[in-house]
Amino acid sequence: MQASKTTPGMRSPAVLNKLIFRRIMPLLIAAYVIAFIDRTNIGMAKDRMEIDLGISATAYGIGAGLFFLTYALSEIPSNLIMHRVGARFWIMRIMITWGLLSACMAFVQGEWSFYILRMLLGIAEAGLFPGVIYFITQWFMVKDRARANGFFLLGVALANVIGAPLGGLLLTMDGLGGLHGWQWMFIIEGIPACFLALVVWKMLPNKPTEAKFLTRAEAEDLEARIAAEESAGAAAAGNSKLRHVLKDKQILLVVAIYFTHQIAVYALSFFLPSIIGTYGELTSVQIGLLTSIPWLFSAIGALLIPRLATNGSRSRTVASASMVGIVAGFVLGAIGGPVLGLIGFSIAAFNFFALQPILFTYPATRLSGAALAGGIAFVNTVGLFGGFLGPYVMGLLEEITGNKMSGLWFIVIMCAIGAVLTLKLRRGTEDPSKASVAGH
Repeated sequence: MQASKTTPGMRSPAVLNKLIFRRIMPLLIAAYVIAFIDRTNIGMAKDRMEIDLGISATAYGIGAGLFFLTYALSEIPSNLIMHRVGARFWIMRIMITWGLLSACMAFVQGEWSFYILRMLLGIAEAGLFPGVIYFITQWFMVKDRARANGFFLLGVALANVIGAPLGGLLLTMDGLGGLHGWQWMFIIEGIPACFLALVVWKMLPNKPTEAKFLTRAEAEDLEARIAAEESAGAAAAGNSKLRHVLKDKQILLVVAIYFTHQIAVYALSFFLPSIIGTYGELTSVQIGLLTSIPWLFSAIGALLIPRLATNGSRSRTVASASMVGIVAGFVLGAIGGPVLGLIGFSIAAFNFFALQPILFTYPATRLSGAALAGGIAFVNTVGLFGGFLGPYVMGLLEEITGNKMSGLWFIVIMCAIGAVLTLKLRRGTEDPSKASVAGH
């Protein structure tokens, strides 16, 4: 590794950036892979639980969405606690409690126990995503955060690429030891979170000055540069306290866009396996493999696109194009049949995590300190109500119409609104008079 040319004994910012990526991002991605598998594996269990427990499509949609209700309500307190106690301890706590509760989903007896465990799982996992997004702001400059956020969100894509086929395979254990296949799935997929939590406790530093892989001078310089950048953005936006978030039109705009985005992401996460099940006589393993295809494309999108968002104008352009791609993908998914439909869902998924990493760079250009920790949680909190609404409406419309595709048009309308809103995005240090509309 080469030393910085300007400061003897210190490595260049580019070299340090690569080193930090290599040291902390794989662990964060692994945590989110397991979290997202445990959050969405009920998608693979949906049809079996309907048969074994009599849970209706509407009840399933409510239970899927209730996770986000309690998750959202617990996020801001969780992120503020993490700001005080540090990421290492708090992420470990989150992982242990969610792993145990996820395994307990195997003992659901009916609709009410399903609802209760989903709500408890939401409380347990609350703070993981916004906590990590806040954690990333303590390690990367603004120009590098969209890329870092994109790598973290690879966890969602990988969770679905791995989780859907794994879930399909575990469902074939039906009858082993007197348990249903979906019970084995919840137990086996819940345990790894507890073990990875111990790795987090051992290996994840709270901040650069606690990292053994950085020199003291490098760590202090990085923290100083990040603090100066945050202060400049917060001052330009006029935000110094958490209550200012509620008055910042740009942050509220990000919330609204994220809300429509989350409707799409979780509608697809929870209902894609059952939609694919309508394509023909398929085994659970085949359904799992086909379900993983769109999420493979989402991983590609997360890797390729967010790195393009290096300034305000490019961020708007990429965000707008991504929302249009999501709309187009869901339209094709709704009308295209098995082959074109799967292509459409793949197009939508490709754009999911091209957009989301960019959205979460905006609060960090307008807030700092505890206000930033709470502001990121606020964006995710309100946005995640979309994670409740999407599955609920999908399940309700499926039960009313008897058509698993009927709810997709609701997703199309909401995401079209989100696409229009992206045209107004602006970072904290941008001059409003010079802010360009996406594509200009």
